[in-house]
Amino acid sequence: QVQLVESGGGLVQAGGSLTLSCAASGCTASNYAIGWFRQAPGKEREFVSSINWSGSTSTYADSVKGRFTISRDSAKNTVYLQMNSLKPEDTAVYYCAAGWTMSPNNYWGQGTQVTVSS
Repeated sequence: QVQLVESGGGLVQAGGSLTLSCAASGCTASNYAIGWFRQAPGKEREFVSSINWSGSTSTYADSVKGRFTISRDSAKNTVYLQMNSLKPEDTAVYYCAAGWTMSPNNYWGQGTQVTVSS
């Protein structure tokens, strides 16, 4: 079993930055890919970014490429999502997920709210 806890969300002005954290625990947490997804009000959940178990491979949605950076600290079992140049359309609840693929969906965190004001 893997447990995921997100933190770091908040309110920020357009153009600002936030860093989200996803702390993973469980006997096999370090073996999983970790991904970030987001869901805006009235919209379906969408993929944002993911990183493989070793941190050597990462993927991004086109909408966040060049603005968001995912990274992994294996010693802390934590994955970070550095979000720069934030836009109002980035407003959503952000979830981290763990799984065996680069679009992981086996385990989910509770989500953290990100609100970007214009």
